[in-house]
Amino acid sequence: MRIAVVDIGGTNIKSGIWEDGEIKQTRETATNAKLGSGHVMETLVGILEEIRDFQAVGISTAGQVDTEKGMILYANDNIPGYTGTRIKETLEERFHVPVAVQNDVNSAAVGEAFYGAGRGAKDFLCLTYGTGVGGAIVIKGEVYNGAGYSAGEFGGIITHPEDRKPEADIFSGCYERYASTTALVKRVSESFPELVSGREIFARIGVPEVKNLIDQWILEIVYGLVTLVHIFNPSLIVLGGGVMEQEYVVGRVKELLREHIMPSFWNVEIVSAKLGNTAGMLGAAKEVQKLMENEKKKS
Repeated sequence: MRIAVVDIGGTNIKSGIWEDGEIKQTRETATNAKLGSGHVMETLVGILEEIRDFQAVGISTAGQVDTEKGMILYANDNIPGYTGTRIKETLEERFHVPVAVQNDVNSAAVGEAFYGAGRGAKDFLCLTYGTGVGGAIVIKGEVYNGAGYSAGEFGGIITHPEDRKPEADIFSGCYERYASTTALVKRVSESFPELVSGREIFARIGVPEVKNLIDQWILEIVYGLVTLVHIFNPSLIVLGGGVMEQEYVVGRVKELLREHIMPSFWNVEIVSAKLGNTAGMLGAAKEVQKLMENEKKKS
């Protein structure tokens, strides 16, 4: 089976074909997100028209997703007007094939569950660190969506209640304001304005002052994980996002987490995600396969 898979992000749209357990013919297209939902959907349709010859479509996308209707329940202003976009309905009417739509972090977690760092684990948590902090709860190989398809919003854990001002910023005082890659860059650039990306910051980790700021940020990562470990008692936590490719970060997280949790929780394993940019597309392929299997059972 050939499944067209697309991962819609705020900066780029990654696409390809899933066939025989692999992603092939991968490409990236600029999202131009600020042009709004209509432009993004036009771009998506254009990508699929170029792929051609597929029997199903799997979509991984930014935003909170109603997986049954395949629509965006909520998205921030990174893609204006994206909230309410009916992706599944639009694509099924245009291409006449089954379409599954899932949140990007959830898709990445499913990808890791079947092909990557979570393979062989029945249950695990997945967190991604980037512009914000995304999360997913995987139980027996499937994402737990919650009552409103929005479970796993780990970026909303309150780690600094003294900074809460929800009337101005619903995420004020919350985990993602301190533990995201954006938060790291903000922290470091206040002292080193020339360092404007995670890559540049870690290239200077040999500078004691920079390393100290990185260590402060890693402690913020640990604060959120302490809460999750004590609530879920997971055997495995998968940490994703480009910054987690830094061995120093994951190693330090492991060391500090052990100091901050009860000994009865020390069995939790902390690992980096393995699939990189293909995780969301692999997960999207798995989601549409599950959709088709369920439809087959009903008929």
